[in-house]
Amino acid sequence: MRYRLCVLAPSTVDVIRYAGGWLCDRVLAGWEVTVLVSDSEDVRPLRILGADAFDLVTALSARVGSPVPQAVAVAGELLESDARVREGLFEVLGRGRTEITLWGNCPAAIDSQLRVVRHEVSNAARTFKVQALRAAAQSADLADTSELFRSTLRSSVRPCDLVPAV
Repeated sequence: MRYRLCVLAPSTVDVIRYAGGWLCDRVLAGWEVTVLVSDSEDVRPLRILGADAFDLVTALSARVGSPVPQAVAVAGELLESDARVREGLFEVLGRGRTEITLWGNCPAAIDSQLRVVRHEVSNAARTFKVQALRAAAQSADLADTSELFRSTLRSSVRPCDLVPAV
């Protein structure tokens, strides 16, 4: 049984730019990473990181029951713009068993439940992130050595790769 991470974002570039190193490091650690994006026409850059990618709208419309992942990551922009994503996140957050991680703007309703965390991107993941950025026609300069998030940081669920940033 592998740990599962589900990522929801408005675009492939958004995922790669803000969370690509972290996602790749999780894949390298044996996690199953699934990314749901609105612009799912070219998912090759996400596959470079080792993630499976699917269309966000199709996935949200499907009423298929699937196991709750150990972790969910969401772009703040998507939380603001899509009520289904927001409601789903609040439901998962209310259960208290799933690690929630966000990048970008954080809704005030959940900000107090999250803490600022940092992921130090491994050299291997940074190399893959550079290639994913290039495949997405983006500057490789966006491949930072660390990535910042807000998270519930449920490190008791599994080994911790996110650490408090303060």
